[in-house]
Amino acid sequence: MSAAMPPLGWLGILRLGLVQTALGAIVVMTTSTLNRVMVVELTLPAMLPGALVAWHYALQFLRPRLGHGSDVGGRRTPWILGGMAVLATGGVVAAMATAWMSTELSAGIALAVLGFFLIGIGVGAAGTNLLVLLAKRVDDRRRAPAATIVWVMMIAGFAVTAGVAGHLLDPYSPSRLVAVTSGVSVIAMAVTLLAVWGVEGRAGPPLPVAERQAPAPKTPFRVALQQVWAESAARRFTIFIFVSMLAYGAQDLILEPFAGAIFGMTPGESTKLSGVQHGGVLAGMIFIAIAAGVGRGGRASILRRWIIAGCIASGLALLGLAVAGLVGDSWPLKASVFFLGLANGAYAIAAIGSMMALVTAGRKSREGVRMGMWGAAQAVAFGSGGFLGTVAVDVARATLGSPLMAYAVVFAIEGLLFFVAAVLAARIPVREVGDTAQDDEAAEPNASLNLEGARA
Repeated sequence: MSAAMPPLGWLGILRLGLVQTALGAIVVMTTSTLNRVMVVELTLPAMLPGALVAWHYALQFLRPRLGHGSDVGGRRTPWILGGMAVLATGGVVAAMATAWMSTELSAGIALAVLGFFLIGIGVGAAGTNLLVLLAKRVDDRRRAPAATIVWVMMIAGFAVTAGVAGHLLDPYSPSRLVAVTSGVSVIAMAVTLLAVWGVEGRAGPPLPVAERQAPAPKTPFRVALQQVWAESAARRFTIFIFVSMLAYGAQDLILEPFAGAIFGMTPGESTKLSGVQHGGVLAGMIFIAIAAGVGRGGRASILRRWIIAGCIASGLALLGLAVAGLVGDSWPLKASVFFLGLANGAYAIAAIGSMMALVTAGRKSREGVRMGMWGAAQAVAFGSGGFLGTVAVDVARATLGSPLMAYAVVFAIEGLLFFVAAVLAARIPVREVGDTAQDDEAAEPNASLNLEGARA
């Protein structure tokens, strides 16, 4: 943190949270609404939007390089604004591509690949450097609640956009889809510009060279990653994140098509249903943040219990959706979807709180690598889950000959994954904020990064 700039107060944290709100607003249009239009209105295989979203998540492997670019330049704001500009452009291009698929399928798919490429790069650049800016401008006492606030504000962007866009999209037409997506992108870019204006400070203060931020220690990245992987707590938490986010991501791209194909909902109605889910996530996050005292010392074991409870509840909610299609219209679908969101939110915010407790546990000066490893696990799992979920629906439909049974089987599998994640969470070592892992400090710096290191 620059000596010339005081730490951010709560108002500054809320301002930066608006960037996540804007990011979430664009992302929900591309991962939920465009997905539903491709599958239901255009009757395309669910694998297509699944592959496109997986493509955008695969690009999240570039996050370390995108963060390194801002390290070299010394400023995060240009990368945040540039990333949001690329993301907004990608959102509009993806909507245009979806509309084009109704008349020129091959050309539309090719344009969609470009659109989701821009979305992936934009999310990586803006999201990574926003977290770096928060870490540099927020003091230690406020980092955990700041992370919670920013995450909740992103979910708020999902929920508000899904609800408003759902109203604006009815009656559906390709031109209306492009217009609504373009409006969301323009508003998101404007909000981002206002949110980051002046937060980082001006580029030209005459600071002495000695006061400028020094580069990170000269440990090679490969060695640092091997050191972190050798830490049992970090490794187990990485595996837990991967499994739980695989289950979380697998539901994301099939919920709206499920509502349209099985319950006959219109695009606007299913988009509003997605808003109900994200509203439940928001409620779950706020509840756990208050109940578990996220960001306060001595709460690690409480957070782990909430992680386990959230995973079990998410699994039960998904099993409920598997039954919902079999029961039919008499099933309280909106209530089930809200409960799913509530359980997902509880698990997610408890996991974030645990990240705050574990990120400093282990070898010193590896916090960035540790968080980056967890972020990579999240991105790979979420992207893979979305793609595999849509593939599983297509395969189950072809095998069973029934869309209803296909969705039921896939939701049941996702529920079981959450139960596995609960078991993994129970095995994560409990370390309170400020604890260090002395046993991991002695790990061989050049330990081999391979599957043998994944032993529990």
